[in-house]
Amino acid sequence: MSDSTEKSGRNLVYAALFGLTFGYLLQKGGMGKFEVLLGQLLLTDFAVAKVMLTAILVGMIGVFSLHAMGKAKLHVKPTRLAANLGGGALFGVGFALIGYCPGSAAAALGEGHWDALLGMAGMVAGSYLYAEFSEVSSRTIEKWGVYGKLTLPQIVGMERSRFLPGFGVTLLAVLFFMQWM
Repeated sequence: MSDSTEKSGRNLVYAALFGLTFGYLLQKGGMGKFEVLLGQLLLTDFAVAKVMLTAILVGMIGVFSLHAMGKAKLHVKPTRLAANLGGGALFGVGFALIGYCPGSAAAALGEGHWDALLGMAGMVAGSYLYAEFSEVSSRTIEKWGVYGKLTLPQIVGMERSRFLPGFGVTLLAVLFFMQWM
């Protein structure tokens, strides 16, 4: 077995372990419960927002630390405003209709909530339709509002090394104040 095959196999094992851990933590945090997700959509329960902000903060620290040590490369996707807004709106409508996002649907199904299957079927159908229409979208909506590979530090006109600590502190402050919401 070659070195790259062995490394690829090991990466798949790590990915599976990480995915199982992530799913377990989602389930233990109640993020697979329809009522919790609905509470977020109705702005009455902010548990989902707290989990997401915590994930962003931990991920930001991890990714940028690994990047600084030369252990990870950043792959910034180009900003395509129309495609990003359209995709976000479509995702939001699907989330509002079914009450699950991809991760929470998998966690809900793992808990035995069979209604999540409908949402998962919609995700598969949406993926299929996206693939079928990707040639058309690459000539149309993906061409509208292309701004290149933008990052938040670039948008606010700061160096990344100065932006990240302030952004991290801001996320911590928001999390701190959200405990009363």
